[in-house]
Amino acid sequence: MSCIVIYCRAGFENDAAAEITHHASQHGVGGYVKAKPNSALVVYHCYSHDEAEYLLKKIPFKDMVFARQWFVGKQIARMPIDDRVTSLCEAAKEFPLCGELRVETCDTNDGKEFSKFCKKISTPLAKGLEKQETLLRQQVKNRPILHVLFIASDTAYVGYSFSFNNSALYMGIPRLRYPKDAPSRSTLKLDEAFMVFVPEDEQEDRVRSGMKAVDLGACPGGWTYQLVRRGMFVQAIDNGPMDQALMESGQVKHYREDGFKFRPERRNIDWLVCDMVEKPSRVTELMIDWAVNGFAKELIFNLKLPMKKRFDCVYENMQRIDQELREYGVKFNLQAKHLYHDREEVTVHVQVLRVPQNVYS
Repeated sequence: MSCIVIYCRAGFENDAAAEITHHASQHGVGGYVKAKPNSALVVYHCYSHDEAEYLLKKIPFKDMVFARQWFVGKQIARMPIDDRVTSLCEAAKEFPLCGELRVETCDTNDGKEFSKFCKKISTPLAKGLEKQETLLRQQVKNRPILHVLFIASDTAYVGYSFSFNNSALYMGIPRLRYPKDAPSRSTLKLDEAFMVFVPEDEQEDRVRSGMKAVDLGACPGGWTYQLVRRGMFVQAIDNGPMDQALMESGQVKHYREDGFKFRPERRNIDWLVCDMVEKPSRVTELMIDWAVNGFAKELIFNLKLPMKKRFDCVYENMQRIDQELREYGVKFNLQAKHLYHDREEVTVHVQVLRVPQNVYS
């Protein structure tokens, strides 16, 4: 199969297309993209038949900022409406033995109309795939995942992804509930960011009660809420008012200061979070300053994106962070993701592992 099927947020098809084209070229693979505006779907066609699977193994999924999910696959069109299972099973005959089946749709209003049908067809399709020994009867985590993505009642993309290099989530979408007592819906961005950037087996050590945090541009407290919920003590930096319930928690100190000028008195901050509405380059410069000076061990921040060339904007800022931290001898991990709860922005995570003391002493 020569296609890589990529799910993204509707309206960001050009950015996901630019991203996969960039990564493919870095691996010496040529191809072309097909994507309809607001379809939430991008299909990258490799010129060589076996290169799609090669890319799916070689490009780390965590490096794909705009992709929610991906798989190597092919399109099956004009399926008989009264027997789509046979067509899908036939298309999957040469697939590796898979440990899970996901029947999905694109995250659009049109796609949602297929959600009930996807649930309905899943059981008979699974039985058919099990019978021809393409799918195991019991779900197994270390096997490929078989994907069926319906884009019309008689048309679907069929393929597989690798469990070590994909999203573990159905459609690549987290199922998070909005807390009724949260000051703003932005709270879900940080909740999702912790889930995406900190592995589950490291959460207890890296995101725990008693830690010290700073929230730049905190008002009214959507991100501070997530820090308080996890038992952290927070310095909330904003000239605006904070949610009263958060202030009454006893875990928050409110400083009416400019987030770009504030610096902590001591270098003992575990988490810096920032969701300020500002030019990406200015936020990037601020975050580099915090990292290089060892003010915080981990940083999560949003970059507000322009209307056009959003991939270019993300790539340039990520390159700048990477280059400048390396120049100062900082050891770090860097990742960015266009989260499900993000809109015209991406969320960036920097884990500072070591800062040479002579940089800031």
